[in-house]
Amino acid sequence: MKNIISVSRLKKRLENGQDNTVIVDVRFQLEDPDAGRKMYLKDHLPGAVYMDLNKDLSDRAEKHGGNHPLPNLEMFAAKVGNIGIDNDTTVVIYDQGNEMFAARLWWLLEVIGHDKVYILEGGYHRWIEEGNKVTDEIPSLNAKEFHAVIRNENTVDMEEVRKKTEDNAAVLIDSRAPERYQGKTEPLYRRAGHIPGAVNYFWKDLVAADGTWKKGEDLERHFSDLSKEDEIIVSCGSGVSACPNILALKSAGFKNVKLYPGSFSDWISYDENEVEVDG
Repeated sequence: MKNIISVSRLKKRLENGQDNTVIVDVRFQLEDPDAGRKMYLKDHLPGAVYMDLNKDLSDRAEKHGGNHPLPNLEMFAAKVGNIGIDNDTTVVIYDQGNEMFAARLWWLLEVIGHDKVYILEGGYHRWIEEGNKVTDEIPSLNAKEFHAVIRNENTVDMEEVRKKTEDNAAVLIDSRAPERYQGKTEPLYRRAGHIPGAVNYFWKDLVAADGTWKKGEDLERHFSDLSKEDEIIVSCGSGVSACPNILALKSAGFKNVKLYPGSFSDWISYDENEVEVDG
């Protein structure tokens, strides 16, 4: 997993004085949107800045577009510059543990053309477990200019998903928990089930029993039913938990991988769209 960095590697990087590194804390709780920022203010990795899923990594939800629409990418690139990231900066992102919000920021940075981006394996928890210090000190920000090269080909909209699934022109992945995919439970949306034709790859299955990300042969086995020749569209509930699957697919050598940002929450905002339920 080329975009995963261990705690020991990050610590060594910081001890060696590699200054052009920005650490970003993206801890967040869907059921309590203020919790992540409160955790950051209490303590965080030294030098880390905070970015919020709702305020920084998403636009405001409307009738269509899903619960976490992508932010305006030009404005997002400006925010990235304001927290000290330019095109040469190495970015390390961490979550509470191995969670989905870090991958969302990784994907956003990739889509605006930044490739030197890593997710801290095990996140804040692993940093603490390995005996490292945290602080409540808020760092001074030195604004830089990030020159975005937006990769529009990395996303698809609802109409494209509908057409490609009907024509069997792409494989559609649903990254949610099996019980939500199957329609047995739905805690967030007014309809339960999945987009017709979608196959289920729960994003949390990417994490091994010891808390590390699956890598190498384990990752190849995980995606062995998929062809690297196919176009793969990845979805979830609102375009967040799809991002760990995109990271893993690309690490496993899949080239033609796209995000459906609106995902299931966008799909069901169109009353004419059908939903499948298993069982």
